[in-house]
Amino acid sequence: MSLETYPLPALSLAEAAALQWRLVDLIHRHFDGHAILQTGDLGVVPGLGRPRATAQVERVLADLFEAEDAALVRGAGTGAIRAALQALPGARRILVHRAPVYSTTRVTLAAMRLEVLEADFHNPAEVARVAREVDVALVQHARQRMTDRYDIGAVIRTLRQAAPGLPVITDDNYAVCKVPAIGVQFGATASTFSLFKLLGPEGVGCVVGEGALIERIHRDAYSGGTQVQGPEAMEALRSLVYAPVALALQAQVVQEVVDRLNAGEVPGVAAAAVANAQSRVALVQLEEPIADRVLAAAPQFGAAPYPVGAESRYEVSAMFYRASGTFLADRPDLAPYLLRINPMRAGAETVLRVLRQSVEAASKP
Repeated sequence: MSLETYPLPALSLAEAAALQWRLVDLIHRHFDGHAILQTGDLGVVPGLGRPRATAQVERVLADLFEAEDAALVRGAGTGAIRAALQALPGARRILVHRAPVYSTTRVTLAAMRLEVLEADFHNPAEVARVAREVDVALVQHARQRMTDRYDIGAVIRTLRQAAPGLPVITDDNYAVCKVPAIGVQFGATASTFSLFKLLGPEGVGCVVGEGALIERIHRDAYSGGTQVQGPEAMEALRSLVYAPVALALQAQVVQEVVDRLNAGEVPGVAAAAVANAQSRVALVQLEEPIADRVLAAAPQFGAAPYPVGAESRYEVSAMFYRASGTFLADRPDLAPYLLRINPMRAGAETVLRVLRQSVEAASKP
């Protein structure tokens, strides 16, 4: 048996270090030496409508992702997607990939009463045809199905050629600081993502993109209670500095785990593959349908049994978890056999030891 997946390109450790250094260089350019040592201000500053520190952090993020502007928002990644879509008040019909929509995104689409039209993002002719029938397109960067292999840059180019004025919003959750470029860098109207998934504080999301759309988001979130306050913004920025290298190390561990499993290092494992489902993980296919028992056993050996923010600052131990519903949509028969392992900050030796112990415990009568 084998698992066929199409993972996104991962930053090397050297590329991740270069991204960290670029971010810190931008911090030097936008903050003086005194300001960066402060925790940040509070309130609706006249003329800005938000704290000064928040506006400075937004400027750093816009430059980091080569966008006109950026907005920090409440609600993490889900809130960022919602803010971007709500900043398009005339939108009634939305184009998405023909795949299960991420559950929290589905709630947003339903709440906004958007009519959802689907196209297979692997089929440029179909994407172009449907693009002319909608008011906005939403493109998810991470894989929704195990068989997904579309290139986000190619999809955005197809949308732009078919409908030049169409707003294109990309969901870059689980991709930021892991891949060479995100949606806005490929020409999307805006990219949306969670800073909680990038070691930042709970609930902080980000939209980076065209200035007009970002201005509408700022206007819509003028109330003091909807602001990301200065201390939160500064904490998110400082935390982001450490994310690229940590995620690159994690990607290396995922690859090593998969290689060693496919070499037969852990009895009871039939196959393994690297996948972006939604995080970059090792998908592990067992020889026997005992996935539930393996997952029940893993916590006693130190594995985290469920996510907090899917790579948040709280997630240090390797996570052993069920495969996502979207990934199992095409192959529900794999559910009893499939595990999703995210090393988080653990090394390959730890992950393989815990897996071996868990499989042994689950195999006992």
